[in-house]
Amino acid sequence: QLQASGGGLVQAGGSLRLSCAASARTFSSYVMGWFRQAPGKERELVAAVTWRSTTYYGDSVKGRFAVSRDSAKNTVYLQMNSLKAEDTAVYYCAADPRWLSIRTGTPNSWGQGTQVTVSS
Repeated sequence: QLQASGGGLVQAGGSLRLSCAASARTFSSYVMGWFRQAPGKERELVAAVTWRSTTYYGDSVKGRFAVSRDSAKNTVYLQMNSLKAEDTAVYYCAADPRWLSIRTGTPNSWGQGTQVTVSS
């Protein structure tokens, strides 16, 4: 089970940090991903981190977002800086043992979404 939190309303240029808590079993050996879906758009992979802390970022967030994981807390974070109006979306965390499942948007575990709204 994944529990996402940290969304909210922020002005353009501001920052937010999303958190996703997982079970210890999931966290220790799974790839953790952050996805987002804006109204009328397809869901996209924003960032991901493997159990070895290898990271991936979508082109639209490179240099602005940072994904990290805290093994002591079984939590993965998405630090979002320099937010833009186009970052407005529902953000979801997800987990899967396989990177390919995260990369193709087909992980076996999804958390509930958290709304991020960036006002311009």
